[in-house]
Amino acid sequence: MPTSRKPRTVEPNRSQGVIRFEVPEESLPAEHPARVLWRLLGTLDVSKFLRGARAVQGHAGRPTLSPQMMLTLWTYGISQGVGSAREIARLVQSDDAYRWIAHEVSVSHQALSSFRVGHREALDELMTDILGTLMHKGVLDLALVAQDGMRVRAAATAPSFRREDSLLKCREQAALHLKAVLAQADDPEITRAQHAAREAAARDFQRRVEEAIATVETLQSARRPSEGPARASTTDAEARVMKMADGGFRPAYNVRAATAGSPMGGPRTIVGIQVSNVGSDMDAVVPMLDEIKARTGALPTTLLADANHANHDGIREATDRGVEVLIAVPKRSQKPGPAADNDPAIADWRERMRQPEKLRVYRARASLCELTNAHLRSRRAIQQFLVRGLNKVTCVVLLGAITTNLLNHAASLLA
Repeated sequence: MPTSRKPRTVEPNRSQGVIRFEVPEESLPAEHPARVLWRLLGTLDVSKFLRGARAVQGHAGRPTLSPQMMLTLWTYGISQGVGSAREIARLVQSDDAYRWIAHEVSVSHQALSSFRVGHREALDELMTDILGTLMHKGVLDLALVAQDGMRVRAAATAPSFRREDSLLKCREQAALHLKAVLAQADDPEITRAQHAAREAAARDFQRRVEEAIATVETLQSARRPSEGPARASTTDAEARVMKMADGGFRPAYNVRAATAGSPMGGPRTIVGIQVSNVGSDMDAVVPMLDEIKARTGALPTTLLADANHANHDGIREATDRGVEVLIAVPKRSQKPGPAADNDPAIADWRERMRQPEKLRVYRARASLCELTNAHLRSRRAIQQFLVRGLNKVTCVVLLGAITTNLLNHAASLLA
């Protein structure tokens, strides 16, 4: 039988006050990655990130944000594929893991950005400290190391690359724009903050144009007349147009990583990182050996690389240092000339690459370096750089390598 009575419902009453009690320490499980990274970074010396800090005990001034907290925010964000300072700052307000890391400390995206790109030397030292700890614990073995490079899209577009005559016109436009912005200083409709922001943007564009002009002049002086005029980007003067993995040409940086590990599996360790604006890897073997030596104090027993690294000078020097080089012989030099036949190091290298047992060792290259590079790109937020300049890009890559090594060796580092 139908009823005429009104249904009874429960409606949210947002005007009623609520008192909540929570224990932040209990908001995450014990083995959550954020907790693990916090404990890992707590075992390392991060005081180097406080160099130059102005706020000291007994004196007035805004205190410096905890380097352990900032590093944990970045490494946890990178482990989740987040590489944007704005996104991490947003997640600090909404995600339990990020809120646990920062707790009640206010962290802005400007502070996160400045921290990430403002400590190149400290990040270098932290990377070296982690590798040193792994060497001391007997976890890191340099018996087999593979290196490879990958091209990562820069924070610049193809139309931003201009020739010198076009850049000189941009210089005039930048000067006129700055003059117009300065003339608006007394405009009552523009606030002081808005004027400061506009002036900073105008001066930044002027600076980037001057950097592009200087870059074009340097590149042009090293070019042959048949190569045509040089170009540089008004967005990122240090970026270069490179051939990408898909065959296209785009502004990018070349990220080279050396990875140590076992062909039977187990954790991989990034033992060397280099960022360059040179698209070729032909001269990369010797600088990477220097990088590994500086970070670990030792050289690899065997070095694996693809045919793009087959530089005879590099192979010769690596052999002189006692490193067994297993580099694929490129098709263009399958038939060696008289000079190669008379060079013992090059002849030995070619002979090694014909031996079945050496070829079996060489097959481990893809699982070491290519897998690591793929993880840096897909899981460590290095699909495309959001910062400009070689120094800042290197900081981003170092943070990705540090995160990878920490997570791959968390159990050993905490043991």
